[in-house]
Amino acid sequence: MPRSIVLAAALALGAAIGIAVAIASGGGSKSSAVTRAPDATWRAGSRPAPEFHLRDQRGAPVSVRELRGKPVVVTFIDPVCRNLCPLEAAALGKVVRDLGSRAPAVVAVSVNPWADTNANFKADARAWQLPSSWRWATGSRAGLARVWRSYGVAVKVQTKRLAGVTVRNVIHTEESYVIDARGFERAVFLYPFRAADIERELEQLGL
Repeated sequence: MPRSIVLAAALALGAAIGIAVAIASGGGSKSSAVTRAPDATWRAGSRPAPEFHLRDQRGAPVSVRELRGKPVVVTFIDPVCRNLCPLEAAALGKVVRDLGSRAPAVVAVSVNPWADTNANFKADARAWQLPSSWRWATGSRAGLARVWRSYGVAVKVQTKRLAGVTVRNVIHTEESYVIDARGFERAVFLYPFRAADIERELEQLGL
């Protein structure tokens, strides 16, 4: 199924609706006996995850190939977002803490290259309670845009000037891909979701 058909709904609905749903569901982190299924799934070996070559917050190379050998969650986050992104990051951080040594690697591809600074990453780690293994994937705007397109992530940047300062508001598709140890996409979740939803899917896939 084309990425544009599967994934466009999140952006089309708008951030306001997503925020309301996330608040109603407890921010995606409260435990519940009911789990939500992924928005799309794929058979093993049928859908290679698009490759990318970026740098993490420490300057180390990060790519799909380099991450092979263990399951990975690739998500797309704005480091200065103050609505949905912190909730999504908190849910993924909880997955890592819950699963311990069995946890997937988490790579957050930035959707806001203007905000990719060590100060912002450190502030997020504290405020969002990110695990130490959390990796941001950063690069030039053009390089990141190629990754956004290859994963079907819609990114819209609204720019305005306030008191001589350029202010950017980034609206984007909130999604997280589950990728297996061989580098194949197995599922995608559009936010809101909870840690339990990701953990259940990893278990069902045997990852």
